[in-house]
Amino acid sequence: MQKAAAERNNEVIAAQLAPVGRETVQDRVYSELRRALIGGLFEPSQVLTIRGLADALVTSTMPVREALGRLITEKALEALPNRSVRVPPITLERLDDLLRARILIEGEAIALAAPRMSTRQIAAIETILGEWDEMRALKHKKDVDREVTLNQSFHFEIYRACGSAVLIPMIESLWLQSGPCIRVAIYAFSEAGEVDTAQYHRGIVTALATQDAQAARDALVADISRPFTFLRSKLQSAAGKGLI
Repeated sequence: MQKAAAERNNEVIAAQLAPVGRETVQDRVYSELRRALIGGLFEPSQVLTIRGLADALVTSTMPVREALGRLITEKALEALPNRSVRVPPITLERLDDLLRARILIEGEAIALAAPRMSTRQIAAIETILGEWDEMRALKHKKDVDREVTLNQSFHFEIYRACGSAVLIPMIESLWLQSGPCIRVAIYAFSEAGEVDTAQYHRGIVTALATQDAQAARDALVADISRPFTFLRSKLQSAAGKGLI
């Protein structure tokens, strides 16, 4: 009798839900634009047109329009009156807001991850640091794309160990909004001859290897605060000179 009741219940649910097919073009467009934003492919204040993105992605305008709508809802993009969108500009208020949120959410994630990370997971982030060192040792032109990718891989290898299914999408959303700012900071660091980010990452690895949650949180805060503080200083300087 219980089996029959369960089957009837399943039939009722099935009648209310639409079948889930394979990934749609819209999903693929959304995923690619999301990847580009997290990676900082688009610059702050950059205007994007539906037609231009559709041509670049070799697709029609409809899936692009729908994907952009999702990204606007996620605060990763802003709608403009002429049916185009733009990447949000860098402002002092936005920098402070993003940094505050990232410290709260990512700080909690790394504190949860510290006592949970296995030897294999520690080895994985050390391998990423090794790849970073190899990249930096090359005397070729700065590979910002590779640097952004390694930085993301390093952080999310740690966050996935936190054991929270709720925190991860929140962190992804913050990275989605921060990506364009971080890429600008990477270029700015290069021009100013700033210390390599890997130094901050090594501090994080050391804390995680000893399962010191507070030290891991402190090292992370130092790491993610650095680009925001640098950009904030540049904005204040430009404002003082009347450039913005």
